[in-house]
This record gives sequence, C-alpha cells and structure tokens, in this order.
Amino acid sequence: MKSVLIVDDDRELCELVAELLADEGFRVEAVNRGDAGLERALSGEHALVVLDVMMPGMNGFEVLRRLRAEGSDVHVMMLTARGDDIDRIVGLEIGADDYLPKPFNPRELIARVNAVLRRTRAAEPAGAQGAAARISVGDVEVDTGTRHVLRGGEAVELTNVEYELLVLLLRAAGRVVSREELVRSALGRELSVFDRSIDMHISHLRKKLGHRAGEFERIKTVRGVGYVYANDVNRKS
Repeated sequence: MKSVLIVDDDRELCELVAELLADEGFRVEAVNRGDAGLERALSGEHALVVLDVMMPGMNGFEVLRRLRAEGSDVHVMMLTARGDDIDRIVGLEIGADDYLPKPFNPRELIARVNAVLRRTRAAEPAGAQGAAARISVGDVEVDTGTRHVLRGGEAVELTNVEYELLVLLLRAAGRVVSREELVRSALGRELSVFDRSIDMHISHLRKKLGHRAGEFERIKTVRGVGYVYANDVNRKS
C-alpha cells in the first residue's frame, strides 16, 4: 500500500484529502506544520508528499529545499495559490514534480497523485536487463537501472520529471516529440490548454545539461509541436 504525506495547515482540507486518498487505497498521514512535515518526509516512509506553499513558520518552499538538500528524491506535489505563476515556477525549479493551484477539485488531486505514482512504477527497471540498460547520445549517458546521468563523464543531478523527460528525448534523438506525448509520459496526464509546466521542466533540464562545444543547443524547440534532442547528425541544422 502506497503512503502519502499531506503537509498543510488547513486541517479541514487535510481531512478531506486524507479521506479521498484512503478511499483510493492509500495509507495517509497528515501534519499541519512545515517543520514537522520535513521531519516526516525525510523518514523515507512515503511515496509522495502533498505540500502546501503557504504555511506559518517553515513554508513549503523551504521544506522542499531542505528535502532536496538532504538528498531525498521523494515525489512532491506543491499546492499553490491560483494564478500565482511565481509559486509554480519556484516550486518546479527547486525540485517539485507537479503543482496544483488552490482551490482545486479534490478528484483532480487524486488523479494527479495517481499519475505521479504510475510514472514511478513505469520507471522501475524490470530485472537484470533493465538494470543494465544504457542510453548514450553525444556526451550524455544515462544508466536507466541506477537512474544516473553523466555529461562528459560528470554526474548531473536531475529531478524525477527532468530525468523522465531526458530519457524520452534521448530515446527519440533527432525526432520531434510532441508536448502532448511528453506530458502524458513524464507527468502521467493529458496536456491542458494553459498548462506550461512541461516547458518549465524542459527549461530547467536545458540549464542543467548546458551547451555542447560550439554552443549548439541540445534540446531544440519546434514551435507549436514540441521538442527534439539534437543528435550529432543534425546538430548544425
């Protein structure tokens, strides 16, 4: 049974979400303070943390920063103020997997939680063959068994979503991958009209990978369609 941690100072909301998640078969724990949430999230007992941004004392951003600083790769879904793009951008930049603006439809939260966990299960290697699989394009190499990423022989630290996007793009190097396909595969949901989260994740991935010699862009935007990882054949195009 998957365990979900809810960190939010709104006790009524915690009770509602906990009840819905329990009905879906999840084991749920709720805490109402950021510091307590950080302590529980670092325990390694939870598959996912639903984390509110605005809390007294330690806010959600600080909780997430400390989680990542401690090396935790637990999945995190941020609850942000509706229409506040800054909260969403900051959350994704410091390692959130997804975000959901408040107020939200509780069923949408359940769907997002299931999507993140489905993505986790899909990424798990199956047996020794999966553990040995490697993907190499130019100076970037991914070990899909250990989920280690190297660029020019040096380790690159990626969030879970950034890793999934990189694998998708590397496997399709030289071919355009649509935004719809990237959202469906990396975020586990369908692309909505105003959803720009995938573009933020791609932007962060680009920054972490940097440019190759000659300043050629690794991940190119195909306007109105999606993205393509440039391989050595088409790197000057």
